[in-house]
Amino acid sequence: MRRLYFLLLLFLPPFVSFAQTPEKGAGVGLETNFIAGKVFKHTPRFTAPIPDLTTAAELNIVWQTDGKESWQQRSNYPQVGLGMTVVRYGLDAIYGKCYSIYPNVQIPLLHTGRVAWTLRLGFGLSYMTKRYETAPNWDTVNNAIGSHINNFSIFNTTLRYKINKHWDVQAGAVFFHVSNASLRLPNMGINTVGAQVGLRYFPVSSEPEKIVRDLPGLKSRWLLQVRVGLSAVEYAIQDGPLYPVYIGSIYASKRYAGKNKFYIGLDASYHSHIYAFQVNNEINVGSERSHSWKSAVFAGNEFLIGRFGVMTQIGFYWKQAMLRLAPYYLKLGTNIYILQQEKGLVKELCYAVLLKTHQFQAEFVEMGLGIGF
Repeated sequence: MRRLYFLLLLFLPPFVSFAQTPEKGAGVGLETNFIAGKVFKHTPRFTAPIPDLTTAAELNIVWQTDGKESWQQRSNYPQVGLGMTVVRYGLDAIYGKCYSIYPNVQIPLLHTGRVAWTLRLGFGLSYMTKRYETAPNWDTVNNAIGSHINNFSIFNTTLRYKINKHWDVQAGAVFFHVSNASLRLPNMGINTVGAQVGLRYFPVSSEPEKIVRDLPGLKSRWLLQVRVGLSAVEYAIQDGPLYPVYIGSIYASKRYAGKNKFYIGLDASYHSHIYAFQVNNEINVGSERSHSWKSAVFAGNEFLIGRFGVMTQIGFYWKQAMLRLAPYYLKLGTNIYILQQEKGLVKELCYAVLLKTHQFQAEFVEMGLGIGF
């Protein structure tokens, strides 16, 4: 891991210099971080041994927006990036390694002089070299991960010092989560918390000249929004059938500051695996379907970044299905907007990808279509 980190530092600056001309490269840079942390058990069912130390090396391609698009100025010139991380959990024979790639956005929390405090969010995919397996290879100690392909979510907060227009140094805290959202069992997921130190290099400049212009005001409008989604989960039996989950949401959203949306509404989901469980075990005979629904009230916020929205949502159940989970849930994910307009009957149309979790354990990944009136 140390050798990999050294090679990243050695070869990345020339690569960026080659890829960007001095005239057009301002604001584009590369960030490398070394992470040291520890896996923590978030459920008693997590029975695999906990490694003493987990390490990771991260490479993040950074782009500092300059205001060429109006959304960049409205969002206070955010930094966006594409990250790649190699994680070594510390027990290779059990956990293997994790290779991930994820788009990310950095939100400034505080900036004064040469010092900045930031929050970064990233969501993407990962490949786990080891997984729970009964056949053809017997490997059942790692009951956390049931598939090679998984979701990868990372959150970090960083305190950064600007040395000059080319170099930054930084340190902070980081959390990352790997799971397949019950698409394959087992799916305890692996959660890691730790600290990171790193460098950022901008071959031209970390501060491109920002474009400032008078932008038309955006009304703090209310929209009625509907989202329909679909997911699938594996239940009870490893390498068993996939059961569909049908999700519907209706909510009101209010845009504020021209760049964010607050929303509140109702969620409902029908879980065919819960229906099958009741039928197979002769539970709630004759009313299995009514005990397979979940309903909740929720509130959330969406950070708008051009045609992308980063969503955070918390919901509280007012009706649970027969197989109960925690009384509340979280949804995290993104909206990709196909249509955004100020006038007309349909003002928004988007594709949504959301991860639903209960107390650090993923329930499913929702893929859906949203519309706003």
